Amino acid sequence: MPGSGKSYTVINNIIKQQIGKGFSMLLYDYKHPDLSLIAYNHLRTHLGSYDKSPKFHVLDFDDPRKSNRCNPLYHQYLEDISDAYESSYVILLNLNKTWAEKQGDFFTESAFTLLSSIIWFLKIYKAGCYCTFPHCIELLCQPYTDVFTILASYPELASYMSPFIDAMKSGAQDQLQGQLSSVKIPLLRIISPQLYWVMSGNDFPLTINDPDHPAVLCIGSNPNRQNIYSCALGLYCQRIIKLINRKNRLKCSVVLDELPTLYIKGLDGLIATARSNKVAVCLGIQDFSQLTRDYGEKESQVIRNTVGNMISGQVLGPSAKELSERFGKILQERKSVSINPDSRSTSINTQMDELIPASKIGTLSQGWFVGAVADNYDNKIQQKIFHAEIVVDHAKVKAETEHYVPMPDMADFRDATGKDRMDQIIQANYDRIKSEAAELVRMEIKRIKDEEAAKQKK
Repeated sequence: MPGSGKSYTVINNIIKQQIGKGFSMLLYDYKHPDLSLIAYNHLRTHLGSYDKSPKFHVLDFDDPRKSNRCNPLYHQYLEDISDAYESSYVILLNLNKTWAEKQGDFFTESAFTLLSSIIWFLKIYKAGCYCTFPHCIELLCQPYTDVFTILASYPELASYMSPFIDAMKSGAQDQLQGQLSSVKIPLLRIISPQLYWVMSGNDFPLTINDPDHPAVLCIGSNPNRQNIYSCALGLYCQRIIKLINRKNRLKCSVVLDELPTLYIKGLDGLIATARSNKVAVCLGIQDFSQLTRDYGEKESQVIRNTVGNMISGQVLGPSAKELSERFGKILQERKSVSINPDSRSTSINTQMDELIPASKIGTLSQGWFVGAVADNYDNKIQQKIFHAEIVVDHAKVKAETEHYVPMPDMADFRDATGKDRMDQIIQANYDRIKSEAAELVRMEIKRIKDEEAAKQKK
């Protein structure tokens, strides 16, 4: 829970230690730039830990000057249409997390199908030159009759679009509007020139543990704009964890603090399989109830049961009870003494009690933690369950923090005369994407009409 010392004591030190050991890293920074500043400064002083010096990248929608540009839907990352489906799930479930419990519902599945069809269409259209998230949004803003007609004209998408085309031909306009609105309305909330700018470029590859291009990538969020940014941030994380979980890559760390603020589909699979591919996963949450609320009961339970190492500060209620049950019980000896005027008797019995009771977990002081750790064949741990204070050298941390340098600008928007033209450049990029989407629809409708006219002549 807040104030337990989780970030200061555990998360911050995991970032420092893993950079010190030469890990590439994906860091989700919910209160950007708190964690990003730690990662940047620690990387500066530990470049010698790497065989090849990694690049430091930042994605920040609030300040384009401090942000690189990266396209999470780059056509080479989409290997088959299932990747488009995964992307659509992540986008829409981050915009409306209640859908996690509604998978299979008619309008929910219609939204997933439509968005994934648009993503795959942009992947195969002109070798994916328009395959970006901003182009996806703009294509959804075009007249739906044109969009459905274009998608249905491609054999790869005809079967996916058949329910929409049948509804359009039968005059079920209300149904179509409902299906389209379930996708369109949530996405319209996130339209902004800054987001379009960051997500339409390719400054670096997302394969951050590639031996030839190692990187430390910080993805910055903003608590005040969480509902706007979460779908884009979740899309980045979803794509990265799939790209890094492969053989013959560098060791890599995935640090996701405040995990419930993001929805990442298949996270349990990453935890279960990534260890063999040298990927270390660290998840930070305030309480199990947050995870259940945003991921659903089933998926939340799988994530909690898959994690091998667990460290917890003060938590209350069901979370404390679940942790206490996880730590198990111990055989305790109890002694009772009975005294009366004529005699005194002593009885001793044994009873199984919780090793760490829920009441103790609920009253932990800041800096005190309970937990259980996993071991390896070649590194056995005798004491795997602990209840202790994690000691931090506060004076050393303060001295280190005082020497931190600010993160540098990642983009330069000055022209030849030195004048800052950031607003004009970002607005021009925004206008270009909108016009490209409109022109794409116009050209495709013309193609379809020309093909129909040619068939009639025959």
